[in-house]
Amino acid sequence: MKMSKESPVQHFYKTSDLGLATTLSIRFPVRAIDRNNPRKVLFIFDFTDELKDFVDKFWRNEVVVEPQTFINQLKNIKTRIYSGE
Repeated sequence: MKMSKESPVQHFYKTSDLGLATTLSIRFPVRAIDRNNPRKVLFIFDFTDELKDFVDKFWRNEVVVEPQTFINQLKNIKTRIYSGE
């Protein structure tokens, strides 16, 4: 990625965990999906303090998501994986 002096350095959070990616994508947009490894995809999000806190809460089992919302978002994520988007 080429950066100009005017643009700030962009930081990203990447995960291959489908559950985490699904949960994150309910609140944070997926910026890209990296398919360079044929065995798994990486979901890429903009790294922010809010996202970091949310990931920490996810791993501490402190995130609550409505089941139907999670299922619908999981379908959307899988569609993005298999459609090549």
